[in-house]
Amino acid sequence: MSLSDTLKSILSKVPLGHTGLENGSVLGIDIGSASIKVVQLKREGGKAILETYGAITLGPYADTDVGRSVKLQPPKLSDALTNLLREANVTTKTVAVAIPFSSSLTSIIEMPKMPEDQLNTMVPIEARKYIPVPTNEVTMDWFVIPEDKDKEKGGEIRDVYSKPQLPNNLEKLHVLLVAIHNSTLSEYQSVMSTAQLNVSFYELEVFSTARASLGHGIKPVVIVDIGASNTKIYVLEKGIVRMSHMVNKGSQDLTLYIERTLGVSFREAERLKQEKGLLSDNPITLKDGTQKLVRDAMLSTLDHIFAEINRVLLSYGKKYNKNVSKVVFSGGTVAMGGFSEYANTKIDNTVEISDPFDKVQTPAFLDDVLKEVGPEFAVATGVALRQLHGSN
Repeated sequence: MSLSDTLKSILSKVPLGHTGLENGSVLGIDIGSASIKVVQLKREGGKAILETYGAITLGPYADTDVGRSVKLQPPKLSDALTNLLREANVTTKTVAVAIPFSSSLTSIIEMPKMPEDQLNTMVPIEARKYIPVPTNEVTMDWFVIPEDKDKEKGGEIRDVYSKPQLPNNLEKLHVLLVAIHNSTLSEYQSVMSTAQLNVSFYELEVFSTARASLGHGIKPVVIVDIGASNTKIYVLEKGIVRMSHMVNKGSQDLTLYIERTLGVSFREAERLKQEKGLLSDNPITLKDGTQKLVRDAMLSTLDHIFAEINRVLLSYGKKYNKNVSKVVFSGGTVAMGGFSEYANTKIDNTVEISDPFDKVQTPAFLDDVLKEVGPEFAVATGVALRQLHGSN
């Protein structure tokens, strides 16, 4: 299968809540900088059923600590993925893979209104103005943004809106254009091929997260994905990414601040972060007996992230004269004790924690565990759901 075949639709075009499930088991794969997550689902009685899930940390494959962000070459990633498939008892070879939003080149372009067949010819030509590399070096996809009733202008990607180039009296449309370097896709293909997996498609992780984390509704929503090395903030409206912003701080930075503040090893700092979180009523037993030092070390990073979220909320409100309905957090960090309570005091909006396993049928005895670990598996669950839904 060629790259263009597997990437024929990197943009999600299936409404949330679609239930046209296909037969068989599918696997969603999310490759992060500190871990790989997988979720296997199957169709049974018209429902999505959780068969297995799992995660593996990548630090040891780079001879470093668990929790550190690393850059592994395809052979090492394949080794890690193969080990995870075995440990999680994955039984299917049919997979869907999420691609980091940061690996894409995105723009919103303005085009004259025209029939779809003409658009298929003209968009690649127009794309040359917006993609800073030769178009034969990337694989592209695009999506016509639905026109708002109030005729407001199209959205914004990474705070960069393509200024109108067409006369005001000309009927026009806005197209969300996404391109991914073929070299990036080749690396993913190499990893999957070595692991003997058959990739059905690739999808940008933001759409996977949205599918797993959001319900029905058309009001603007902010999704915040706290990863190991960075935090991604997206504003979605009617399923379209209107704005995005990246903060170069993530869960690894929380550990590093604990490490420096307490003078402990990275491994010990990671353990303290995972076990104690932000709970002020659960003191950490150290030589100095100071829980406040640990909590304050983490908050120095989190407060910066929360400030950036509020800045995006303010920017969106000013630009579009609309209010965001809620802020949904995903990523392993948000399962930390006390996170939700603290976020509610810092974010100028309703705060929710992603619960992707709520979208699938799971064993009752795992409810508490899956709710706790769920935010970490939002991307893998979301991309598996799309595969199970039979989306093109």
